[in-house]
Amino acid sequence: MNNKISNIVIVGGGTAGWLTAGRIAAHHRAQDGKHIRVTLIESPNIPIIGVGEGTWPTMRSTLMKLGISETDFIRECDASFKQGAKFARWVTGTADDFYYHPLMLPQGFGKTNLAAHWQAARTKKQLQKSFSDATCFQEAVCEQGLAPKLITTPEFNSVANYAYHLNAGKFSTFLQKHCCTKLGVQHVLADVISINSADNGDIASVNTAQAGTIEGDLFIDCSGFQSLLLGQHLQVPFIDCSDVLFIDTALAVQVPYESEDAPIASHTISTAQDAGWIWDIGLIHRRGVGHVYSSHHISEEQATERLQDYVGAAFKNLTVRKIPIHSGHRQIFWKNNCVAVGLSAGFLEPLEASAIVLVELSASMIAEQLPACREVMGITAKRFNDTFRYRWERIIDFLKLHYILSKRTDNSFWSDNRDPATIPHSLLELMQLWRYHPPGDHDFTSNNEVFPAASYQYVLYGMGFETDYSYSQHLLQDVAVAQEQFSKNQKNIEQVVRSLPSNRELLTKIHLHGLQTI
Repeated sequence: MNNKISNIVIVGGGTAGWLTAGRIAAHHRAQDGKHIRVTLIESPNIPIIGVGEGTWPTMRSTLMKLGISETDFIRECDASFKQGAKFARWVTGTADDFYYHPLMLPQGFGKTNLAAHWQAARTKKQLQKSFSDATCFQEAVCEQGLAPKLITTPEFNSVANYAYHLNAGKFSTFLQKHCCTKLGVQHVLADVISINSADNGDIASVNTAQAGTIEGDLFIDCSGFQSLLLGQHLQVPFIDCSDVLFIDTALAVQVPYESEDAPIASHTISTAQDAGWIWDIGLIHRRGVGHVYSSHHISEEQATERLQDYVGAAFKNLTVRKIPIHSGHRQIFWKNNCVAVGLSAGFLEPLEASAIVLVELSASMIAEQLPACREVMGITAKRFNDTFRYRWERIIDFLKLHYILSKRTDNSFWSDNRDPATIPHSLLELMQLWRYHPPGDHDFTSNNEVFPAASYQYVLYGMGFETDYSYSQHLLQDVAVAQEQFSKNQKNIEQVVRSLPSNRELLTKIHLHGLQTI
C-alpha cells in the first residue's frame, strides 16, 4: 500500500491519451528518468475518431505547460482561431435568427451587471443591439471575420480571448511526436488483449499481443468508447443521459474551400435543423461540417438531405462518416488504480466543445494531484470522482439550456426538449431563480464550474429569455455606470474593427513568418 506511484501506463492514444501523457510527463519531469515513467500503449489497428475539432481557451495554457510553440502548433495541426460560437436559427428558425456565445466576459462584468440595463433599454426601444453585441466587442470581430490578435502579438497573448479549431488527427500525431521526443513518454504500439488483476482488485498489468506484459502502478483508460479498463474490466456502469440529450447520431464531412483565399470563420457556427443542428468549423485548408440529430425524430436519409442542402453542390464529391453518439458518462471515473479520461469516461454531444476541455481538466488534476503512493490513492480518487461528476452534470445542464429556450415548433424534437420531464431538476431550479435575477457567480456554489455565469447570460438573453425586475428595481438605478460600460464596449468595437486583420490574413502570416515567442 505504500508503494510509490512511479509507473504510469496509459492505454489508448488520440487526443485524450497524448494530452494526458504530456501533462503528467511535463509536470513530473519524466524526461529526467528519475521520478516517474509514463508509457502509452496504442493499438496499431484502431483508428482515432478524429472529429473533435473545437477547443476552449484553456488549450492555450495546456500547450504552454507542455512546452509547445504556438507557431508550430498552428502550422502542423491546420489550426485556426476560435472566438466563440454563433447559434443560427435556434430560437425561431428564421434566416435572421442568431445569437453569439463569445469567449469574453461582458463589459464591466464584476463591476455591474449589464443584463438588467440591457433588457430595460431594449424594452424602452433605447437599444437595438443583441445582448452579446451590446456588452462584448467579440461579436463584431466574429461577424467581420477578424482574428483575435495581430502578427506582432506574442504567442498565446491576445487582443480578444480565443481558443482553436484544429485537425484532430494531425493534433494527435503532433502531440505524440512532442511527448516522445521532448517529454520522455514511452510509446508502445500494441493491442491490449487481456488485463491482470492484483489481489486487492487493482490492475496489476496488461497483456499485449505485440509487446508482452506491461506492469503499472496507475492505469489511465483512454481506450475510447469501449472503455476497456474502467468499463469492461472494472465493470463501472454507464449512466445514460439520452433521456435529457436526444442527439444520438452524427454525419460528418470535410468541405474544401472554394478558393485558397476564402474567408475563415473565427467562430464555430451551429445552425439548428428540424431535429438537431449542423456544426461548421473553419480550418486553414478546409471546413469540418457535420449534422448531429436525433434518429427518433428524423431518418438518416432526411438528415443526409439537410446536410447536403447546407453544404451545397460540393456535397456530391464528399465522403460522409456516420458516428453514433451515446450521451452519458461512467458512474465514477476513478476506481482502484484506474482512471478514465476522454471517451472512455463518457461523451455528450459536441454543442459547446466540452469533450477536449474535459480531457484537459482531467489530465491537469491527475498530473497535479498524482498520489505519492497507493495508500492515499483512494482519497485522490474520491476527490476526482466528486469533481468530475459535478462537472459532467453541469455540462448536461448547460447543453440542455440551449434546447429548452427554443420556440421552434417544426418538429416534435423541439417540443420534446421543452418537456419539463426531460429537464434536470438542477436546471429547473436555476431557471426559476433567473426569472427574478440575472445569472451571477453567486448562483454557482462550486469552484469546479465549467461554464461561468456569463455563459448562461449569453445563452439566456441571446435566446430571448426575460428576467422580471419588478421585485428588484434597485438593480436598475446605476444607469450612468451602465451607460458608461455600454459606451466603452462600443469604443472597443470601433477600435478592434479598425486594427485587427482577417482570420485568414493572420493565419497566412503565421505560416510564413511565425509569431513572436514569449
